[in-house]
Amino acid sequence: MTDQAFALDRPIATGVTHIDIARRSACLKQFGSHSMAFSTMQPDLAYFDMPGIGYIAYARHYGVRFALADPVCHPKHRELMLDRFLAEFPDAVFVQVSKAVVDHLHYRYGYYGTQFGSESKIDLAHWSLRGAKKQIIRTAINQARNQGIVIREGGFDHDVRKISEAWIRTRRCKNNEIRFLIRPMLIDFREGTRYFYAYLGGKAVGFVFFDPIYRDGKLVSYVPNISRSSANFKQGLWYALMAHAMEVFKEEGVAYIDLGLVPLMLAETVEPQESRLLRRVMSVIRERMDFLYNFKGLEFAKSRFQGTVEKTYCCHRNAMPGFAMFALFRLTRII
Repeated sequence: MTDQAFALDRPIATGVTHIDIARRSACLKQFGSHSMAFSTMQPDLAYFDMPGIGYIAYARHYGVRFALADPVCHPKHRELMLDRFLAEFPDAVFVQVSKAVVDHLHYRYGYYGTQFGSESKIDLAHWSLRGAKKQIIRTAINQARNQGIVIREGGFDHDVRKISEAWIRTRRCKNNEIRFLIRPMLIDFREGTRYFYAYLGGKAVGFVFFDPIYRDGKLVSYVPNISRSSANFKQGLWYALMAHAMEVFKEEGVAYIDLGLVPLMLAETVEPQESRLLRRVMSVIRERMDFLYNFKGLEFAKSRFQGTVEKTYCCHRNAMPGFAMFALFRLTRII
């Protein structure tokens, strides 16, 4: 249970072993029910391990430790892990965590638990393309078909780097792939991941990579963590790729799809444990700083699927954790 030397603001060390990876992988498959659980296996993170119980993944940047998502452990051990982690790192910030984590940190340690964004889950058993808001998805599917796009699943293809690099240059965060809150496209640990590609004339022009979500040792869901497409097709190709993959998962009996984080998609009601000051700042960022990240565009795209929206939170000691938020934006490469 040490602050390993491969946290993101320090050189990567070789201290991680195959035994560490195997142990965390087994834990992930048993308790990885959070949408970001698979992303805790991304490179360059540090780990707080409790062998036989679980782990917390975190990164340190500008001296601030950011715990990523809920502890990967049985729910009955969640509070124990949080207590032990805070005993060693009392000023840690927790990013994209559930209400269960918020409640424990707030009532026991006085943490603020401020909504950070929202996630959307789609029950695949009842999924269909009917409905007015899904017209844009139906249009995208038809356009892709008319243009000769062929969508199929395949293995991991390293040649997709070219599509990714071209796509990133069209984004708000040019030249840098966002990290931490989105796991890297190229990773060594890929067990359980799925890859869907869109081809035009035999050439890949877009793709969506899905990460697995587990509960009680069984795969229950996927989350689309990496998506790219040629600038010539924009978001329309993403809709077609998602619809195709969801039909495949539905036929396989996968319970649901978690569309993942929509940062700064905030409910109107402010909960008692939230920092009203931070909420106001995040609202300003969302409304006036779209040049940093396409917050509204992502919210619009995911809302077309009409999923069930759930809140996700960040937990922090101070009402206005200005430096920590700056460090998080730098860590993720948003700024």
